[in-house]
Amino acid sequence: MSIKILVVSDSASDIMIIKNMLSEYSILTASDGVGALSMLEAYKEINLLILDLDMPNMNGFQVLGTLKSDVRFRKVRTIILTNQDKLDDEIKGLKLGAVDYIRRPITDSLKARIDVHVALLCAEQALGLSDQAPICLMERKEIEKALDESERSKSVFLSHLPGLAYRCNYDSEWTMQYVSEGCFNLTGYPPESLLYNRDLSFNELISPEYREVLSQEWERILPKREPFKYEYEIITATGEKKWVLEMGQGVYNDAGEVEALEGLVLDISDRKAIEDALIYNNTHDRLTGLYNRDYLVSLLEKDIKLNKNSKKALIGIDLSMVQLLALNYGFQYSQNLIKKAAEALSQQCSEKIILFQPRENRFIFYVVDYTDKKELVDFSHVIIETLEAVFITDRISGGVGIVEIKVDQDEVDIDLILRKLLIASERVITLFGKNFEISFYDEELETLVDRERDIIEALNIIALDDHAQDNLFLEYQPVMDLKKDQITCFEALARLNTEKLGLVGPLEFIPLAEKTKLIHQIGEKVIIKAFSFLRKLKEHGYNNIRVSINISLIQLLNPDFPRRLFELIKEMQINPQNICIELTESIFISDFDKTNKVIGKIRETGIHVAIDDFGTGYSSLSRETELNADCMKIDKYFVDRLLDTNPNKSITGDIISMSRKLGHCIIAEGVEHDLQLRYLKEHNCDKIQGYLISKPLSEEDAIEFLKKQGQIHK
Repeated sequence: MSIKILVVSDSASDIMIIKNMLSEYSILTASDGVGALSMLEAYKEINLLILDLDMPNMNGFQVLGTLKSDVRFRKVRTIILTNQDKLDDEIKGLKLGAVDYIRRPITDSLKARIDVHVALLCAEQALGLSDQAPICLMERKEIEKALDESERSKSVFLSHLPGLAYRCNYDSEWTMQYVSEGCFNLTGYPPESLLYNRDLSFNELISPEYREVLSQEWERILPKREPFKYEYEIITATGEKKWVLEMGQGVYNDAGEVEALEGLVLDISDRKAIEDALIYNNTHDRLTGLYNRDYLVSLLEKDIKLNKNSKKALIGIDLSMVQLLALNYGFQYSQNLIKKAAEALSQQCSEKIILFQPRENRFIFYVVDYTDKKELVDFSHVIIETLEAVFITDRISGGVGIVEIKVDQDEVDIDLILRKLLIASERVITLFGKNFEISFYDEELETLVDRERDIIEALNIIALDDHAQDNLFLEYQPVMDLKKDQITCFEALARLNTEKLGLVGPLEFIPLAEKTKLIHQIGEKVIIKAFSFLRKLKEHGYNNIRVSINISLIQLLNPDFPRRLFELIKEMQINPQNICIELTESIFISDFDKTNKVIGKIRETGIHVAIDDFGTGYSSLSRETELNADCMKIDKYFVDRLLDTNPNKSITGDIISMSRKLGHCIIAEGVEHDLQLRYLKEHNCDKIQGYLISKPLSEEDAIEFLKKQGQIHK
């Protein structure tokens, strides 16, 4: 048999390698899908097609679609050329009709695989089993006579066949008249054991669940004289199951009656194993083995259409805080935690509850046929108890969000449902921080989400349009030096004010600016405004007043931040010693050494650094000596406790004492009462800030405040 192979690729090197490997065959080439179809039209005798999927003009998938829809090309066996990391492409290609795939880089295995497909083509042609019109008995006998004269060729064909060739009666047992030698390798039974059902019938080899459907398929195609093609499982002599592909057709007598069936039964176990592995990898998370987002989406789409009457809900679990541990203890540590969480959560699955892992640090339970919201809440508490047991030594918190799926229309936006679930679980973390809590996505949350969207829209406008930045303004809260009894600093507090939203505080819009990465543009505008205030202070004669500016971790770790900060200082002619940057203590969780190094570089210019909210975040006094900081700002929590407990039992004084011994000045935040002031003075606190001194002020009011204090330093 003359074999003609068409190689289609836009890679000249791939074509050259393949041509050299397959030099014994007749090779044709094309550089894209359009050229491939033209070659197939021009050369009807092309048997094999090696098809690159990634090509210009017309890609491999489009070619496969055309081949599948055009009966003229059905006899062409297509082998797709893919890359190592393109599992989805391989599955898609096989579904579109490809019989095999070859991965780059191209190796010697290509030759062996092509030889197998050539042997299959030869066997199909010799037995008259290509997808061609049925032939009559007389023609069949002539072919058989020709085959008898070339028994050696037939033997070669069959010896290369990964399976068996057969001729059988059309009866319920598929009584074999002829079985090739490949029977033993395929089934574990010698060919003679199947002949005329000597030891067992072929029907007994077929796995029971396929017997009826195979019989029905033969009944369907024989009256139409169509070729038979079906994949099913057989049971071998050892009890092993194997996947096979049967290709056959009827042999008809002069009266048009079925006299026999002839065909091939090919072992496709390896191909099926590859397909199953590809499908598994495509629908499961590789670390935990749980179903992934793609499978969840496909299941929801099907379930929502077919089971509209059953109650459905999603319970999402956000464990994004695990990422912080990865930064301190390494990637593998966090991966092991996620795996433990997956194993523990899997124990809660049942017929009505399925667990998915859509992303690395997120899990979703799909719950059906539940009674009411209380049942969902109760189950969510079980989830929380399970996770708290897993993370008992790691102090990991997270959010649990719940979305009930309302099926009141034919089309449901799955992406929107999953986005709502994500919002609900993230909202919990934002509101409750250190604990596992539960949140339903309801109208109240919908309103909050709409507000967040409006805030982000306003921030976008401010970030992109200099004329819109009036919506972003600063207020300044005085910081008093208790030793000098003077205002020595103002903390710049960002505010957002728009016609639609009204006044928005920093605790609301700064996290959104960080989340959307707008913090870089917004943060720079804040710095510029604060520097402008410093220049006004200088114009009024206040040369020794500092302005403290809050900087987020995202800003600080931007490689360009120090350079841009120094650039603005130079452009606006600001004395670095009049600048203080405030950083929350929690920023040191991410990467202490890297963060500390950046701060050290900034301090070298004379800029002061204060650690905000001290005592609530990193909480490691053992490393306080290593911090490149000038001041520690005691969080308002510790100052408020002075009113609730016996001051002598408060640890606030201990924090002040230890920090002073380590060379840091101390600023107490949120001072509102004389009792707090007296305690702080008694324990040698350096500076205070709070409503006892003043609320945050506009630029004009801040300058007036200084004048009233009698502070003029020209």
